[in-house]
Amino acid sequence: MASSITQISLFLLLLTLFSETQLSQSLRDLKPNPNRPSTSLQSITDVHDLLPKYGLPRGLLPDNVRSYTLSDDGTFEIYLENPCYVHFDQLVYYDKNIKGKLSFGSVSDVSGIQAKKLFIWVTVTGMHMEQGSDSVEFYVGALSEKLPAKQFEDIPVCKSKACRGGASVESM
Repeated sequence: MASSITQISLFLLLLTLFSETQLSQSLRDLKPNPNRPSTSLQSITDVHDLLPKYGLPRGLLPDNVRSYTLSDDGTFEIYLENPCYVHFDQLVYYDKNIKGKLSFGSVSDVSGIQAKKLFIWVTVTGMHMEQGSDSVEFYVGALSEKLPAKQFEDIPVCKSKACRGGASVESM
């Protein structure tokens, strides 16, 4: 009888220790991370207002965003009304769906954005902006190019055709 009471007591002691460990782990996870915006920011309805909370300029995305989703791990999907073109220093094509992973000051694993370099369309795979920097670095695979952040301050108007001068390129 004494051994079964000892076993039950030991079981209850281990259960209590495990529960406290799990509770303290849960409480530790609730501490705010200064490098990650709080989850209440996920209720922001306009993705353009969310970008500055992550240290990025509002004008990285065009004006025709229909909706977006953002997971706790930073993965996102942005849905545009339709695919379109925007002129920055280069011509940029935005697909109807844009995906990636958002963290403070950067976007990685991007799909759905292409930039025209000379005569070739290249896929943008990431973006990075150092805190306090005046430039945004865009990645195309292992290559990158820095552009002035000033050109991304305003939300750009999305166009269904790419026009420069008299020439136009139909949507892809």
